[in-house]
Amino acid sequence: MNFFRSCENANHSEEKLLRYRVGQRLVHAVLATSFLMLLFSGLMVLWPPLLLWVRSVAPDISPGLIHRIGAVLFMAVPMLYLLVDRCGARQLLVESFTYDKDDIEWLKHAWRYFMGHAVGMPPQGRLNAGQKLHHAGVVIFSATVVFSGLALWFGKGYLGPTGLALAATIHGLSMLVLTVLLVGHLYFTFVYKALSAMTTGYVPKEEAMIEHPKWVEELEHQSASGKSF
Repeated sequence: MNFFRSCENANHSEEKLLRYRVGQRLVHAVLATSFLMLLFSGLMVLWPPLLLWVRSVAPDISPGLIHRIGAVLFMAVPMLYLLVDRCGARQLLVESFTYDKDDIEWLKHAWRYFMGHAVGMPPQGRLNAGQKLHHAGVVIFSATVVFSGLALWFGKGYLGPTGLALAATIHGLSMLVLTVLLVGHLYFTFVYKALSAMTTGYVPKEEAMIEHPKWVEELEHQSASGKSF
């Protein structure tokens, strides 16, 4: 599939670039849904007033069941990604832990991007340096939340009080970091009006030229040479 597509509306034609394939959008939806299930059910256990309020609306709700279903879905995300888009999964993992001098310069000026000023930032590839750090954090702390969660789920008969307390601490701190990353993700999605990119898969080329010029240049080179993903 070619990355370039002209999309017409009532007034003009705007060239757009395919940024997220269908498989990537599916994985994102499953990841978001499972994480919210884990977060919401976990908060119900940690904060009894929330559980009481929820049960006043849905008396039969089971936080434990929701948490376990969410956990299974969350752990299935890597396998799902490999099944629906092996190339995309490998690319995301490699890019999230690969930084060049432009990424370092971008991080030095990250405060400008945080304030909504993408124009004039150091040139970036498909992911900017902030997105790379975000994805790397999600990978690392998703792993710690899964392993600590499995220890709490299946290790009660084998781990002593100290082991369970350690697993619970790691689990809680990992969820806290992931929640902070989620808040940051939502903030930048709002500031840069990026929700449509995940729902449709496409971004305007003009905006991509501002935020990801190295990526656009790579796509144009691939298009000129007849390559496609």
